[in-house]
Amino acid sequence: MKIRQKISVVIITRNSAEFLPECLESVNWADEIIILDFNSTDQTRNIACQYGAIVYRTNSWNGYGKQRQIAQSYAQNSMILMIDSDERVTNNLKNSIQNILKEPETDTVYLLSRSNLFLGRFMRHGGWYPDRVIRLYPRHFQYNSNLVHEALYAPKTKIKLLDGDLLHITCSDFYSFQLKQLSHAKAWAIQSNQNGKNSNVIRIFLYTIWTFIQTLLIRASFLDGTKGWILAMVNSQYTFNKYTTLWTLNRSTKKKLHEK
Repeated sequence: MKIRQKISVVIITRNSAEFLPECLESVNWADEIIILDFNSTDQTRNIACQYGAIVYRTNSWNGYGKQRQIAQSYAQNSMILMIDSDERVTNNLKNSIQNILKEPETDTVYLLSRSNLFLGRFMRHGGWYPDRVIRLYPRHFQYNSNLVHEALYAPKTKIKLLDGDLLHITCSDFYSFQLKQLSHAKAWAIQSNQNGKNSNVIRIFLYTIWTFIQTLLIRASFLDGTKGWILAMVNSQYTFNKYTTLWTLNRSTKKKLHEK
């Protein structure tokens, strides 16, 4: 008889008090909840403690990938479920995870389908559903070190798709969402510039237009109505911000090299 594996839920936070209670409610069945908090000034840490989470605090931020690595290092159990404070595990997904824990496979990672909330609607098109991400895995795997758009490093590893959705409250407040998008665009541009990636005005224009067409028509966000059109514009705006920021960093880097 196989022994059920224990699971650690791992979450990184910063000023997450608004979303954290529902997140923690959805994973209260886990054997352990680890939270690594970066300088929250709201009630995030107090809320986490009220729900029985083990809270660690850090004053440094080296990007999402490394932050997840550090958070995972505190976990004690053999399986890891990595989620964000604005995500919730549905009952169907919980049942799928619990079934996996009864039949452990050390050479397999698990793909979850995210359902993303955008301006009050769980989108079904535009590439936002099913938004599949690897979040359940044995603890000997870990995330890469990307500043943003980080992913689990698991090359040549078997991947299984789980039933049930991970709900993601992507955009409940448009202004806050835009600020987050700008922050991600900047982090992407910094990392891309460091990796030698280049941008120019033609690329900015073409990539921005292509993102709009891809979201609206190819991925059919127009089927989600008005919010689908807005999503296409938001996605293209994000692409514009990424490549324009990269372009400015390229110019700054070249200027510094010429001055040497």
